[in-house]
Amino acid sequence: MKLGIVGLPNVGKSTLFNSLTKAGAESANYPFCTIDPNVGVVAVPDHRLKLLTDFYHSRKTTPAVIEFVDIAGLVKGASKGEGLGNQFLANIREVDAIVHVVRCFEDPNVIHVDGSIDPLRDIETINLELIFADLEVLERRIAKTTRSAMNDKSLAKELEILKQIKAHLEEGQLAKSMSFDDADDLAFVQSLNLLTWKPVIFAANVSEDDLADDAASNPHVQKVREFAAANGCEVFVICAEIEAEISELEDDEKQMFLEDLGLKESGLDKLIKASYSLLGLTSFLTAGEQETRAWTIKKGTKAPQAAGKIHSDFERGFIRAEVVNYQDLLDAGSYAAAREKGLVRLEGKDYVVQDGDVILFRFNV
Repeated sequence: MKLGIVGLPNVGKSTLFNSLTKAGAESANYPFCTIDPNVGVVAVPDHRLKLLTDFYHSRKTTPAVIEFVDIAGLVKGASKGEGLGNQFLANIREVDAIVHVVRCFEDPNVIHVDGSIDPLRDIETINLELIFADLEVLERRIAKTTRSAMNDKSLAKELEILKQIKAHLEEGQLAKSMSFDDADDLAFVQSLNLLTWKPVIFAANVSEDDLADDAASNPHVQKVREFAAANGCEVFVICAEIEAEISELEDDEKQMFLEDLGLKESGLDKLIKASYSLLGLTSFLTAGEQETRAWTIKKGTKAPQAAGKIHSDFERGFIRAEVVNYQDLLDAGSYAAAREKGLVRLEGKDYVVQDGDVILFRFNV
């Protein structure tokens, strides 16, 4: 999974990126301190991995990972060359979802490019730049398809869809607010890789004082939540400065620090949950003496395709999957005991893999 972190300058974007990845991107109180996109890979926290590693005395533990891309700050007019111009566009087109950091804290010592705190205005600024960028792509695609359609009548439907999306964007709406019932139409729209089609998670960056009650009394956060609910987006509250402090601590110290703040989980945990929810992802596990590992898949993935995440040969030669829930396996005390109790199931090609399944794939190529 690849997430692009975007936001206006000085909203806490690079501070958040640093704390999530410990990648050390430059962070300062001036715009555009992130000139090139910084990339960091983060392990997905999963308590089940340690339990299974201890259970099997595995020599290696491999978590699922998320790749974060910190994309240079946008400003009004970026799609026309203002600020860093179109430099952000190529980087953001590659991501699975956009994490949009929105400033919801007051601090006279940290400059805001527009001079005041207004999260909805900031969201609109970013959205308009994405819309303008997509309109350029669509105009070129429409011109090309129009020429091709003169000799290929089958392109008429594609041309119609392109024009529909363009008209929708020109009304200031995001492409993802459109719906396409036909599977082929939907696949075509997805192939366009439009910025405004990508799922969005809002990170409402607040002060430390707002963290304990999840910013329930912060009017800026309330506006972001209302906007997210109306537009099918996820939202979570974070304090980038606190996350930076948490990132320097050992695991046991982190828990104590969070409890002192009255928090149940870190911002990274919140972001990962929001990402999995928004993108419809889940994890299955493989475990043994050699390695215990988590694999990320789309919800609804069937056993052969899940096997293909490990190796294409596993999918090609799939015979069956031996499946047991991780907690049932731990409670049984051993794989053999779990099998004796009938907890290990033999599943075929139509089995839909569930979160927390420990799977041994049988295949023959």
